[in-house]
Amino acid sequence: MNHKRAILLLSCPDNKGLVARISNFISEGGGNIISLNEHVDTLEKTFFFRVVWDMEKFKISEKELENEFRPLAEELDATWQIHFTGQKLRIAVFVSRYDHCLQELLWRQRLDDYPAEIPLIISNHPDARSMAEYHRIPFYVFPIDPENKAAQEEKEIRLLRENNIDTIVLARYMQVLSSTFIDNYPGRIINIHHSFLPAFMGGNPYKQAYERGVKIIGATSHYVTEDLDEGPIIEQDIVRISHRDTTEDLIRKGRDLERIVLARAVYFHAQHRILLNGRKTIVFD
Repeated sequence: MNHKRAILLLSCPDNKGLVARISNFISEGGGNIISLNEHVDTLEKTFFFRVVWDMEKFKISEKELENEFRPLAEELDATWQIHFTGQKLRIAVFVSRYDHCLQELLWRQRLDDYPAEIPLIISNHPDARSMAEYHRIPFYVFPIDPENKAAQEEKEIRLLRENNIDTIVLARYMQVLSSTFIDNYPGRIINIHHSFLPAFMGGNPYKQAYERGVKIIGATSHYVTEDLDEGPIIEQDIVRISHRDTTEDLIRKGRDLERIVLARAVYFHAQHRILLNGRKTIVFD
């Protein structure tokens, strides 16, 4: 029988005995550690930690756990968060006209592939409505233009709050989010894009890449910040290209990469395996 587990993510200035002190806290409470991962950034002298323990015989309740752990966290000068298995992340997917990444996420939801659910889909075009209806997920269209952008984003944020959304996934959503929107979900917006930037910009990067004779193409998934496409990277992958590949082959291979890379990034996020480290991430995969 699978019992509920607690997941602690923590970062703090590096020091001796950190693993022992946190492990002792869990042990003294009667918790059985299931997995433990740690990493030290030796340049910045920062300690990163993820530990999972069984709550079955743990003496501290879920409601009391944060308060009980806080004195130790303050002593360590830590940034930290505690999650529990059995609590599904509520994800809103934003999509425009390309629906391959959305389709991948919906398929994985049907498989129960990770602890997350998609209660709504938002778009600036109606194209993906039939896919949302097939999966019985509410679909909302907010057309965006320079004049109505701020007002539409305000409506979107209101809708997200009403539905208790934890995380936003931009599944090829072809709009730049405003800083106001991003500030409402810091470290909780995940994007996917091809890895041609900044070499091949504009509306047809695959044609430019083909004409340049590239030998690899890739995809990058990252957290969204105000710096366009420069947020902390979560996951990347590549596929090799040969002289036999046409522009259509590059598009097909790129589309497949985007689907898989985004799915992996969402999985790591939903499993609470990621810690932010400035412009970088620590991913305990």
